[in-house]
Amino acid sequence: MKKICVVIGSRANYSSIKSSMEAIDKHPGLSLKIVATASAVLERYGNVIDLIEKDGFHIDEKIYMLLEGETPSLMAKSTGIGLIELTSVFERIKPDIVITVGDRFETMSTAIAASYMNILVAHTMGGEVSGTIDESIRHAVTKLSHIHFPASDDAYKRIIKLGEPSELVFKVGCPRIDLVAEILNNLEPINSDKLFNLGVGDKLDFSKPFILVSQHPVTTEYGNGEDQIESTLKAVKRVNMQAIILWPNADAGSDEISKGIRKWREKGFDTKMHFFKNLPVDTYIKLMKMTSCLVGNSSSGIREGAFIGTPVVNIGSRQSNRERGKNVLDVKSNEDDIFNGINKQIESGEYKKENIYGDGNAGKKIAKILFELKEINVQKCITY
Repeated sequence: MKKICVVIGSRANYSSIKSSMEAIDKHPGLSLKIVATASAVLERYGNVIDLIEKDGFHIDEKIYMLLEGETPSLMAKSTGIGLIELTSVFERIKPDIVITVGDRFETMSTAIAASYMNILVAHTMGGEVSGTIDESIRHAVTKLSHIHFPASDDAYKRIIKLGEPSELVFKVGCPRIDLVAEILNNLEPINSDKLFNLGVGDKLDFSKPFILVSQHPVTTEYGNGEDQIESTLKAVKRVNMQAIILWPNADAGSDEISKGIRKWREKGFDTKMHFFKNLPVDTYIKLMKMTSCLVGNSSSGIREGAFIGTPVVNIGSRQSNRERGKNVLDVKSNEDDIFNGINKQIESGEYKKENIYGDGNAGKKIAKILFELKEINVQKCITY
């Protein structure tokens, strides 16, 4: 039986691989091992491990690698700590294949540790293009990985252009879309009383329109996070519509955005707003379906948003050049551009669904491929 180890480092990580974990766990020829680390194990980022366990998964190892502060240097040091700790975990678990997700610093730690230990690395969501340090990490991890599960046509072609053997590149779609499809097929109303007990701020009335805000730091623009989130919040306030604001991820600069949100609330500007550190995946997808506009720089607006048809105002450079649908309107990070963008998207309303990042069956495809793959040479060689 093949032992498959999945490393989860954030709430986005988890939603990006959950359907694959379910399919691997159910497969009679595969054994699932789960390692939780980085922001996924920290209370201030919403205790993602609670969501994982609530979904019925057993977490085999928990690694504390994230240094307090979220500066560029601490992000680099956290990567190093992750490399050290994951090496010890892989020695204990002895996986046949390690799955790493996307383009975060813990993704890099995972790929380096497994590669040096001659463990096969499977990488999901590689080959894409974006802004911030994620762009560099993503392609570096591609070169450290042996098995590739890109989500789109462009990503598939780009991985092969990077010199990876085509027989080990499988365009399966994005596992996050699997969750979206499942949730939309079984759409149940949100219990607003229960939901608004989770965060802080005013309780929203879901019979009225609302804006959803998800904004993260841009690591290559470190030092600008507080001004950027302030511009977004001011623009949202000007629209005069109730809003849900999500806490940022754990990248360098997240403290700047968190500080900006705290100052906003301390000044009393947060009427008709509710703030969450973390949300269950199904709740977030339902909110994306319900919202008049998703505002910020999260890839969810581009991936899930295209599949759902959510009107999205994408701010700044974080998602630069990522393949996107007609539902996305790109604006610069200034109050007037954001304000005008929100109004335009609200007026546009829901967009037609686009399957850019898959059809909702990626998880099952990944499990099947992992089981059926024959012996792979751990020694890599560029194809040109």
